[in-house]
Amino acid sequence: MAAPPNFEEGQSTYRPPKFNGQYYGWRKTRMNDFIMAEDSELWDVICDGPFVPTKNLGDPTVAIPNMRKEFNDADRKAIEKNFCAKKIRVCGIGPDEYNRILACQSAKEIWEALRTSHEGTNTGEAIQN
Repeated sequence: MAAPPNFEEGQSTYRPPKFNGQYYGWRKTRMNDFIMAEDSELWDVICDGPFVPTKNLGDPTVAIPNMRKEFNDADRKAIEKNFCAKKIRVCGIGPDEYNRILACQSAKEIWEALRTSHEGTNTGEAIQN
């Protein structure tokens, strides 16, 4: 995987790598490393989806999502992981890529939308811009 031309040395370790739609494979690897270095649980949220606090009701037991007022401190901390991962993903993309992920509600949805757009679907064909 080649680095993009005009790659500037000494890019910030405090900001996510910028993505303008080019060199997706290069940027994907850098973003993975950046997120893992921030907090490895953020990568879990991107791969597995956000935490949704639930309660069990009824017979047979059915899990239903809790109302916001029912969240405890542990629930809130777990929910924050999605927003932190989402913030890192969004802060590293330009306006054209932002339009691709505008409707995404989770960091996992953002990851999948960008991956599908630049790597294609299961058939291996990337979507043309």
